[in-house]
Amino acid sequence: MNPGRTAKAVKASAPSRDEAAPDYVLQFEHAASYLPAEQLPLLRHAWELGAAAHIGQTRKSGEPYITHPIAVARVLAELGMDAETLIAAILHDTIEDTPLTRDEIAIEFGESVAELVDGVTKLDKLKFRDRQEAAAESFRKMLLAMSRDLRVIMIKLADRLHNMRTLGAQGAEARQRIARETLDIYAPIAQRLGMNLVKSELQDLGFRAMHPWRHAIIDKHIRSQPVVRRESMAQIEAHLSQRLTKEGIEHRLVSRIKTPWSIYNKMRSEGKSFDQVMDVFGFRVVVDSVPTCYHALGAVHSQYKPLDGRFRDFIAIPKANGYQSLHTVLFGPYGSPIEVQIRTQEMDLIAERGIAAHWTYKFGADTPNSAQSRAHAWIVELIENQRAAGSSLEFLDNVKVDLFPDEVYLFTPKGKILALPRNSTALDFAYAVHTDVGNRAVASRVDKKLVPLRTKLASGQSVEIITAKSAAPKPQWLEFVVTSKARTAIRHQLKQLEHEDAVQLGHRMLDRALEELDSSLERLPAQRLDAFLTEHRYPRLEALLADVALGNWMPSQAAQALTAFAELRSGGHSRHSQEKILINGTERGVVSFANCCQPIPGDEIMGYHTAGKGIVVHRLDCPNVTEFRKSPDRWVPIDWDANVSGDYDASLLIDVENRPGVLAQVAAAVAKSQSNIERVEYLERDINVAVLRFSIQVRDRNHLAEVMRRLRRLNVVHGVRRQ
Repeated sequence: MNPGRTAKAVKASAPSRDEAAPDYVLQFEHAASYLPAEQLPLLRHAWELGAAAHIGQTRKSGEPYITHPIAVARVLAELGMDAETLIAAILHDTIEDTPLTRDEIAIEFGESVAELVDGVTKLDKLKFRDRQEAAAESFRKMLLAMSRDLRVIMIKLADRLHNMRTLGAQGAEARQRIARETLDIYAPIAQRLGMNLVKSELQDLGFRAMHPWRHAIIDKHIRSQPVVRRESMAQIEAHLSQRLTKEGIEHRLVSRIKTPWSIYNKMRSEGKSFDQVMDVFGFRVVVDSVPTCYHALGAVHSQYKPLDGRFRDFIAIPKANGYQSLHTVLFGPYGSPIEVQIRTQEMDLIAERGIAAHWTYKFGADTPNSAQSRAHAWIVELIENQRAAGSSLEFLDNVKVDLFPDEVYLFTPKGKILALPRNSTALDFAYAVHTDVGNRAVASRVDKKLVPLRTKLASGQSVEIITAKSAAPKPQWLEFVVTSKARTAIRHQLKQLEHEDAVQLGHRMLDRALEELDSSLERLPAQRLDAFLTEHRYPRLEALLADVALGNWMPSQAAQALTAFAELRSGGHSRHSQEKILINGTERGVVSFANCCQPIPGDEIMGYHTAGKGIVVHRLDCPNVTEFRKSPDRWVPIDWDANVSGDYDASLLIDVENRPGVLAQVAAAVAKSQSNIERVEYLERDINVAVLRFSIQVRDRNHLAEVMRRLRRLNVVHGVRRQ
């Protein structure tokens, strides 16, 4: 390519309209013949402009470069895409690799085409430090492009599909890298957008490039199926078709052939042999209406008996990507299961093409199909998540859950259906309803029964979330949520709460240290404070206060530096030194409670300042306090606030009679005291007596005393003591 050539020169060197177009162009135009007649000349004009722009450029295979964008456009034409998408596909590499500019494309073909070409160009221009970052950041940028116009990602998927079809021209290392990226990122996106045909081909081509020998062996086995199997398949097909015809059902019946990738995945994930995987007959029944689907279901069930628990109704409850179908498994005449999918013509089109089916020019038009609506809703949610995520790698890690969905379908109290990944909890459901609902969640009702937020949900359940204004996310929530939306929202909220708490606590600690020097933050000269913050690279005072709370600055050190004292004071304390900092239990991330002594409200306590952790609270009678006395500068005088709140961990050692049913009696007594049981352990056991350790949660010493009183009333309990 000559970079000095102008756009006018590009147009001047375009092929004459009188010249016969090459075969690859004619084949593309034939694939796009569904478009209105007045739009077809625009496709020819786009080829002429693209061919002139790419003149002199070749692919690694030696072919003229323009053959690639035309092949990409042909893939999209076979999916039935609109003229703007096809034109943008033909020109998708021109802005980056040729003198043609975005403005000139807009003049020739309109702003929408220019926007599409620009969107694809931006995806390709990304530069990264390493492959891991590339995967994460390119995925993130792709979502941003998709959120503006879904057609950008469809061009990108078609571009990747043609590159995979012509991967042989690349070196071995490049083939492996491109194939891995295809399997990890592009195929799952195609699946999530419901584009099954594109997804299947990307997976198969990726598998062949990653493991050519494995692919070849499995492919050979598929092609050389025994005659017996082919005859069995034909027999079953004939029986099913006959039964459907007798019922007066107009239908199209096709046998489903497994791909090498799906067979390989099943062999690997389920530990099955090739013969076990292939020992399943698959058929698809396509009919003309939804009522006929259910009629056909009854017909196939009367021909062969259905296997119990293997029926799925994705028509009443569609998958998140718009897929609809009835799935059933029948007990076949040869001992092998028969998998049957029943759907309408439109459902079949959406199952294969996803958001490309019945393309309505652009998302947001009057009647977008369900696949488009669902795909767009999914992308909008991911965009929200990526804004809250701390890094691209964290974001990619989060959305992997959404890219490989094995979904459960749940009902809100008003009957709305929500689709969530398998193993989702009630808390995931809360965040799926709304981020604020998740942040304020305290419990849930599943099928009208009260259950904890960590409860895993199953399809068909009705879920109601109970909220409280005072509630807030807890770090433990991250251990059991599975959706990216919940994980991102919890992390975001925890960071915000921890920072606010750290600032407040740091303010109290620094003020106390300054008072010992007969000063305060309010009395410090503004210039001195600003100079200190600048010198230590703090953007705001809040950042310094948070660092003080987290132990990265000792309060006395910060106070000395701020008041510009040259030497640390030693010896006695000032009149303010005995004032205690009051804690109320809500200081997240900056105040923690030691596991060694498990302090609870009402206990006499002291604080120990630890770098990076903030204040760790111990009971004054904790055995470790002796060791802490060696570092008096790290002591923090603290006490409980009058309005202390929350639940605190405590451990009880309980001596009980060793007989059946004792554990249940003890657990019931703890529960009646309104205390949560976190864990139970048997410490000692003999024929007559056992020692149990109950880890429970209580509000304060009074609550703990109530629990112990209830336990002592039990005949089976010989003794109770706090650990």
